[in-house]
Amino acid sequence: MSLTVTHSLDEIKKPVDNDLKKFNEFFKHSMRSNVSLVDTIARYIVRQKGKRIRPIVVFLCAKACGKVTEATYRGATLVEILHTATLVHDDVVDDADTRRGLASINAVWKNKIAVLMGDYLLSTGLMISLNHNDVYFLKAVSDAVRRMSEGEILQIQKSRELDTDEATYLKIISAKTASLLSTCSEIGAASVTEDVEQRKFMRDFGENIGMAFQIRDDILDFTSRKSILGKPTGGDMKEKKMTLPLIFALQQAERKEAKKVWKTIKNGASGKEIEYVVDFVQSHGGITYAEQRAKEFGEEARRCLAPFPDSDAKQSLLAFINFVMEREK
Repeated sequence: MSLTVTHSLDEIKKPVDNDLKKFNEFFKHSMRSNVSLVDTIARYIVRQKGKRIRPIVVFLCAKACGKVTEATYRGATLVEILHTATLVHDDVVDDADTRRGLASINAVWKNKIAVLMGDYLLSTGLMISLNHNDVYFLKAVSDAVRRMSEGEILQIQKSRELDTDEATYLKIISAKTASLLSTCSEIGAASVTEDVEQRKFMRDFGENIGMAFQIRDDILDFTSRKSILGKPTGGDMKEKKMTLPLIFALQQAERKEAKKVWKTIKNGASGKEIEYVVDFVQSHGGITYAEQRAKEFGEEARRCLAPFPDSDAKQSLLAFINFVMEREK
């Protein structure tokens, strides 16, 4: 069977549309509480609906390996609740006012409630697995939480020191971003098959697509434009994050120029300084190199899918690779 690969997320999720509808109800029901304020906040969180990329990956990977089961719904719910908990906590750490177009939990109910709500979500996800003896899911998710925390702390440490090299950068994004997508794809496979090799192929698919996703995200910080000002956003520079385009450009530049850019970022780049750093990164091949590395991870993700029989779900996973590589926001 040969299907046309499409890069629209709506098209990509078509093979699992019915599963996602059922999942949305499962997800809403899972977060309910007898404590009225907790229940109010949980319903508010459901309104902050994102693209649901992680559940989509869980269901597509499950379908590529076999037939969706009740365990697949529990696995998808576990990773989405976990992801939501980390976002709630991130908004507190970043003092963020909005999330997905709505006021953040901390903006509405203040930091203490937001932190406790994040804890509630995390424990709720774990209880879903414990109640059904989904030990494999718990191990996978616990490892992902550990890696995500370590990656976040390592990035903070390195942003203070400004000495991140490519190997450290890859270690950070593997922990921060790829770990959860890897868990999604592994849980999807584990919910329908006992085949150890299939689970590993799917775990590696998620890891590689997560790496490509984050590198692409870091490229967009240099190339995307604010619609009104027509200038790069430069968010990573403001936060003194050393990402791959910048790391490579600094390695290629003459010592004097590299030192000037390094000092600019260390002192907190803004306005014209951000434009200067963007031009520096582009002129020293940072964008081109990062795009090549993202492409390599994308191709490795594609190879991970090769052993699986052709199906609508497999074609959607292949299309998802293209979606990640081509996204502009």
